[in-house]
Amino acid sequence: MKVELIATATFGLEALVAKEVKELGYRDVKVEDGKITFTSDLLGICRANLWLRTADRVKLKLGEFKATTFEELFQGVKALPWSDWLPKNACFPVEGKSVKSKLFSISDCQAITKKAIVEHMKEKYKLQWFAEDGPMYKIEVALLKDRATLTIDTTGAGLHKRGYRDLAYQAPLKETLAAGMIMLTNWNWQRPLVDPFCGSGTIPIEAAMIGKNIAPGMNREFVSETWGNIDKGLWREARKETHDLAQFNRKLSIAGFDISNKAIKLARHHGENAFLEEDIHFQVRPVQELSSAKKFGYIVTNPPYGERLSERKEVEKLYKEMGKIFTENLPTWSYYILTSHKGFESLFGKEATKRRKLYNGNIETQYYQYYGPKPPKMEKSPL
Repeated sequence: MKVELIATATFGLEALVAKEVKELGYRDVKVEDGKITFTSDLLGICRANLWLRTADRVKLKLGEFKATTFEELFQGVKALPWSDWLPKNACFPVEGKSVKSKLFSISDCQAITKKAIVEHMKEKYKLQWFAEDGPMYKIEVALLKDRATLTIDTTGAGLHKRGYRDLAYQAPLKETLAAGMIMLTNWNWQRPLVDPFCGSGTIPIEAAMIGKNIAPGMNREFVSETWGNIDKGLWREARKETHDLAQFNRKLSIAGFDISNKAIKLARHHGENAFLEEDIHFQVRPVQELSSAKKFGYIVTNPPYGERLSERKEVEKLYKEMGKIFTENLPTWSYYILTSHKGFESLFGKEATKRRKLYNGNIETQYYQYYGPKPPKMEKSPL
C-alpha cells in the first residue's frame, strides 16, 4: 500500500530532513518551508519514525484540496478515505492552522472538519455515535493560501523525545536541533568531538548516537504502533533493522564539559539513560582550560547567548576568550558555534567560513562554521 507522508521540520533543517528521507531509500521527495513530503509503503511509517534525527514528526497525508468556503472544506474533508484508517472506536481530535487563507477562523475549520469526518464515519460504519475510546488518530487541517491539507499524526510525542532526557537543565537544546548541528559538520565517528558548554549533554549524546548509527527512535514508542492498520510485523521488522544496523562496538572520542557541577551530573544521568555512559567523557571544566593532544577534532557547541542585558558583557568577554583559546590550543580543529549574538564574529576575532540561519525554539540564531585544515587521509575501518 502506497502512502504519502509529511516529515515536519524546524526552519533551516528542511534540507537535512530531505537528505535523511532519501538515505532511507524514499523518492518523490518535495521540500517546502517546514515540511518534506514523500511517498512510501506502510513500513515507511515505522522506519521514518525510528530513523529521522532532525524531523519534528511524521504525518500521514490523507488529501489536499482548494477550500475558500466552509462548504468546500466540509465536502472536501468528507470525501477523503477516513474509514480506511480510522476504526469505529478511534479517538480523533482535530487541530488546525490557517495562513494567508479566506478561511481564517481556526476553531470553525476544526469544528467543520470534525463534523465532516463524523458524517463520513456514520455512512461507512452505519452508526450514529462514536465513543472515541480506542487508538489515537490526531488529525490536523492546515490551510495555506486557500489549500487545505489533511493529515494524521503517526508519531505521538515529538521526535525530539528520544527517551533519554527526563530531567531539564535551564533552556535545553532540542535533540533534533543538536543532531542537525552535528550533521551540518563533516564529522565522522573516527574524529574527536567536544562540546565545551554541554549543559545536560544533548550534543555529545546525539553525536554518540550518530557515531554508532543508533536510530534515535530505538528506545521509544510511537502512537501509530497502537493502530490496527499497520501490521505489528512491520514494526518488528523496522525495529530489527535498527538493531542490525547499529554499530555498538565502535570506540568514540566524545567529551562534554561544563562549568556547572549540576549540569554535568544531569549529562551523566542522560548518558546512562541512552546507554552511552562508556562512550562520552563528561567533566566539570571551564572553557578557559580547554585543550587536547588530539588533532583535527571538532567543537560543536551552543554557548550562552547573553539574551538578558545583565549577562551581555559577561558573554561578550566569554566569546573573546573562546576565540583565543580555540585558535591557540586547538589550531587544527574545526569549530561550529550556535548563538543569537549579532556581533559574535568580531568578538571571536575571526570571520566564519560559513554561516547558516537556524531557530533554537523561537530564537533566531546563526550557526557559525569554522573549517579547520584537512587531516591526512585515514585508513578506513571495517566497522
